[in-house]
Amino acid sequence: MVISEKELIKLCQRKKAKGQKLLYEKYYRNLLGICMRYAKSKDEAEDTLQLGMIRIFQSINSYSGSGSFEGWMKRIIINIAVDNFRKNSKHYHHRDIDDFNVHSDIVTELPNNIEVKEILNTIQQLPDGYRMVFNLYAIEGYTHKEISIKLGISESTSKTQLLKARISLRKKLQAMNQLPSQKVLADG
Repeated sequence: MVISEKELIKLCQRKKAKGQKLLYEKYYRNLLGICMRYAKSKDEAEDTLQLGMIRIFQSINSYSGSGSFEGWMKRIIINIAVDNFRKNSKHYHHRDIDDFNVHSDIVTELPNNIEVKEILNTIQQLPDGYRMVFNLYAIEGYTHKEISIKLGISESTSKTQLLKARISLRKKLQAMNQLPSQKVLADG
């Protein structure tokens, strides 16, 4: 039996375990993938997903039906991941963007032979602050102002951490002999 997304939402709004189970199974992989980008480990990502699913089930009555339901869930998951990061982070490595010599020749080219899994794994290895800012900016599309508010840091720190994340990613990819030395990830 195939249940539409609308019917699935209604089941969850009525707090039916069957609906909650089906919703979890349908979106588990996509939402866990988001959690993995923000977490230090798979265990932490799974914990974040569990907290996110609880919040989704608690808040499902607030979903208005307009816009993407999956997008609505993703925003909840991202907010949980960011909250988890903020609770668990003792310090950020704050440095002003002006402390760095920024190159204007930043390009967006990546070789065709890089697997998405390799890039995501490399992002996962970034220090926490770099990873959070990189994910929020480069993957989720947040502005530096929005990131500064979400993470409780200055816009300058957000820009600095994005720059440092890109430099680190470039070095890691170069070490894997995947990225020519003159190429850098997209500018921000």
